Formats: sequence, C-alpha cells, structure tokens
Amino acid sequence: MKIAIPVKDENLSFFPNAGHTPKFAVYTMTGSGMFRSFKLDEVKNNPRTDIDHDHPEEDHACNHDHDDEEHIEQHNKMGRVLTGCNYVVVKTACKNTAKSFTSQGIKLVKYNGESFQTDAILKEVSSKFI
Repeated sequence: MKIAIPVKDENLSFFPNAGHTPKFAVYTMTGSGMFRSFKLDEVKNNPRTDIDHDHPEEDHACNHDHDDEEHIEQHNKMGRVLTGCNYVVVKTACKNTAKSFTSQGIKLVKYNGESFQTDAILKEVSSKFI
C-alpha cells in the first residue's frame, strides 16, 4: 500500500497545506495492526507551476474561481503525479486539491495533530489505512 504525505523538503518535515506543498514523500506500508511499518520510496516534486515553490504558503487558501479550467488543471497535476498511491495525508486541502486526488482513486486521510515529523504522523493515522 502506498501513502503520500506533503513535505517541505528532503528533511521530510510535514507541510500542512497539501495544495501548496513543495514536495510529496511517498511511503510503502507493510504489516498490519500494531505491526505496521513505513518505508520511504521517493520524494516527488509538486508539479504545480502556479505556486512559488521557493516560498511555499502553509496557510494559503485558494481564492480562485473553482470553475477556472487552467487553475483546476494545475491541481490535477498533483493527482496525476501521485497515481499509484492509495492515500494522501492532509491537514488542509481545498476543494480542487481534494478532487485532484480522489479523481485518481487516492483517499484523503485528515491529520489534526501537531507533529511535523512524517514518521510520527504516519504511525498516528495508520489505523485509517485499510
């Protein structure tokens, strides 16, 4: 099972805003129950070209017209880059970000905690991966 989580950089610090994250860390989950473990497979760049990757906005809220085709396509790039993932862990995701994932069959798992360590977050939400 593959799980993506938005991260700021290769240090794997969780990035709360899935739509504006600079990168996604992709993990494989093995085991079951309390014996689940996560192995980092790769770190993928967020393919969106309409955001500033050098100065990402953790608390940005999209104020674009939700029917703007060009804007929607920017979001859809994220879903396509994560094709093959079963889940993506998010703290926040706008309507278009959520749809970009679900249209690719990727389920969103909401994280409400305070940690920025991906290993801790994955363990905390692992019961939601079925």
